Amino acid sequence: MNIETKCINAIRVLSADMIQRAKSGHPGMPLGAAPTAYELWAHHMNHNPKNPAWANRDRFVLSGGHASAMLYSLLHFFDYGLTLDDIKQFRQEDSLTPGHPEYGRTAGVEATTGPLGAGLGMGVGMAMAEAHLAAIFNKPDFPIVDHYTFVLCGDGCLMEGISSEALSLAGHLGLGKLIVLYDSNRISIEGSTDLTFTEDVAQRVAAFGFQTLTVEDGNDLAAIGAAVEAAKADKTRPSFITVKTEIGYGSPKQGSASSHGEPLGEDNVIALKKNLGWDAPEETFNIPADVYEHYRALADRGAQAEAQWDKLFADYAAQFPDDKKLWDKYHAPLDAEALWNDENFWRVDDKPQATRAASGNIISYLKDLLPNLIGGSADLGPSNKTILKGAGDFGKDNYGGRNLRFGVREMAMAAATNGLLLHGGLIPYCATFFVFSDYLKPIVRIASLMKIPTIYVFSHDSIGVGEDGPTHEPIEQLAMFRAQPNLNVFRAADAVETAAGWYLALTSKTTPTALILTRQTVPAIAGSSREALKGGYVISEAAGDLRGILIATGSEVSTALEAQALLAEEKIFVRVVSMPCQELFDAQSAEYKESVLPKAIRARVAVEAACDFGWGKYVGLDGATVTMKNFGASAPAQVLFKKFGFTAANVAATFKTLL
Repeated sequence: MNIETKCINAIRVLSADMIQRAKSGHPGMPLGAAPTAYELWAHHMNHNPKNPAWANRDRFVLSGGHASAMLYSLLHFFDYGLTLDDIKQFRQEDSLTPGHPEYGRTAGVEATTGPLGAGLGMGVGMAMAEAHLAAIFNKPDFPIVDHYTFVLCGDGCLMEGISSEALSLAGHLGLGKLIVLYDSNRISIEGSTDLTFTEDVAQRVAAFGFQTLTVEDGNDLAAIGAAVEAAKADKTRPSFITVKTEIGYGSPKQGSASSHGEPLGEDNVIALKKNLGWDAPEETFNIPADVYEHYRALADRGAQAEAQWDKLFADYAAQFPDDKKLWDKYHAPLDAEALWNDENFWRVDDKPQATRAASGNIISYLKDLLPNLIGGSADLGPSNKTILKGAGDFGKDNYGGRNLRFGVREMAMAAATNGLLLHGGLIPYCATFFVFSDYLKPIVRIASLMKIPTIYVFSHDSIGVGEDGPTHEPIEQLAMFRAQPNLNVFRAADAVETAAGWYLALTSKTTPTALILTRQTVPAIAGSSREALKGGYVISEAAGDLRGILIATGSEVSTALEAQALLAEEKIFVRVVSMPCQELFDAQSAEYKESVLPKAIRARVAVEAACDFGWGKYVGLDGATVTMKNFGASAPAQVLFKKFGFTAANVAATFKTLL
C-alpha cells in the first residue's frame, strides 16, 4: 500500500473509530469522500496549520456538515491542534469535536455547517469577498489576495432550495475562484436518491454559468487532481466537480442508506479495516507513524506557502505604503470610541421621517467613513434605503463595487453575507422587507451560533406597510427573532434610535443585529437618546405621581407619548418607556431595570404593532397589551393603525382598565 492510499485509509479508519466510540455519527460520507478530501488538502489547497487565520489561505467549507468526522481527521493529521484525545471526545460535552463543525470552537473550521446547503451559500460569500478585496488591493506582480474557496457538498445540499439560489448567484457573478466538489454517492437517509432526486445536476449547474466536470471514480486521485486543476484554470466561471463515490466505502455497509447516519458497528469497523488492509484491525485509534510523518511534510509545505506570501506582502507594503495603511484599516477592529465621539454620525434631521430613510442617511455617511462597508438587498435596495450611492455595483465587470445586487434570493443573500464576514476584511450587511425574514431565518440562526456580528436590515416592519396587505405585513416575526439566542433585535422609534441601532450593529463583536425599520414616517421624539443602547429607557417621565407605565417600540412610541398626554389631562400620570431592544435591556443590571420598570408599578401596557408573544415578562399578570391579535389587512397605513387600535385614545383607554 503506497503512502497516499495509507493516508486516505487513515482518514477512513479514524472517522469510523471516533463515530463508533461516540455511538453516533455519520460514517458514510467520510468513507466515500476521503480520497477527494485528501487530494484537495494535500495537493491543491494553500493552508498553513500553524496559522489557521492566514489571510491568503484557501477556504474549505464542508457544506455536508454531518461528515464532520472526516474534517476532524484532516485537522488532526495536518496538526491544526486537534489531538487524538480530542478525536476520542467526538460528540461529547465541551469537546473540540462536536457533532457538526462549529466555527470558533475548532481551529480550521471556516463556518458552522449542518443545515444542508447553508455552507454553499457561505462559500459563495467567501468567494465574493476574495474577488472584492483582490480588486481593491492587488497590483501588477503583487497578487496579495489570491486564493480559492472550496465547498464540499452532497446530494442533500443540492436538494435544498438555497443551493439553487447560491449557485445561480455565483454563476451570474462569474466567481472563478469558487470550486464546488459534489460528493455524488446517490444515497440519502431514506434510500436511493432515485426516490426523490433524479434531475441532471451538472446540467442545472451548467445553466447557472458554471464550468462542470465529472470524476467517474471517487478513488482516482489523479482524476480528482486533474479536475481541480482544470477548475482553477477557468478564471471566468466558478467550477462544479461531480465526484462519483460509494457511501460507506470499504465497509460491509458500502452503498447502503444505513451507513449514512449511524455507527457501522464494532464488527463492521473491524471488517472495514481488514478490507482496507489495515494493520491490527481489532485495535482502535491505531495510526502508524509514517502516516503522521507524511501529513507533517504536507503541512510544512503550507508553512512555506505562507512564508512566500509574507515576503510578497512585505515588498507590497514597501512599494505601496498607502495601500498597506488601507489594508490595515480593512482588517482592524472598528474603533467604537471614535464612532461614539463622531458628532456627524449622531447628527440626525429633526424632521419626521421613516426610520428606513434615517438608516439610509446613516449608510450614506458610513460609506466614506468605512471603506470596507459592503452590502445590498434582495432586489429591494431603493425601498430598504440600503444603496451605497456612488460606490458602484459588485459584478463580474467590477468586483470593486460595494453594492451587492443579490436578486430575489433572500436565503442565499443571508448566507453569502455571513460568508463575506467570515472571510475577514469586510463589514457586510444585507436587507429585505421584514416579512421576508421568514426566508432567511435559518441563516440568521447560524450567525448567532457562530457568534459573528452580521448586520441584517429589515424595513417595512409592521401593518404600516399598508396597501400591500397581510402578505407583506409582519406580525409574528419580532417574536420569532426575539426567541433566538444571541441576536439583538433593534426596533428604532426615530432617527436618533436608528443611529443607536447602527452603532450597536457596527460595534458588536459576537452578536448579529437585526435592525427593524419603518416604511412610514415617524416623528422625531424629544426624549430619544443614546440611552436606547441600554435596550429600554425612560423616554418621557410622568408629570406627577407615577400611576403606571406605557412600554412601546418603533412607530408605536409616538402613539404611547400621545396617550401619555391624554391621560395627563385626566390627572393620570404615566411614564413612557421606549424599548427598542429587549435583549439589551435584559442584559442590564437589576438596579437599572428596576429604575426603568419598578416592580411596585404593576399597571403596565405594552404597545407594539405585532403579536403580543413575549411581552408578558414586562407587563406581568396585571398588565395589558395593545398588539396584533391577527394578520393585517390591505388599506392605507393610518387606516390600519386606527382599525387595529394603535391610537392614543385606545392606548389610554386600555391603561385605564388597569386602574
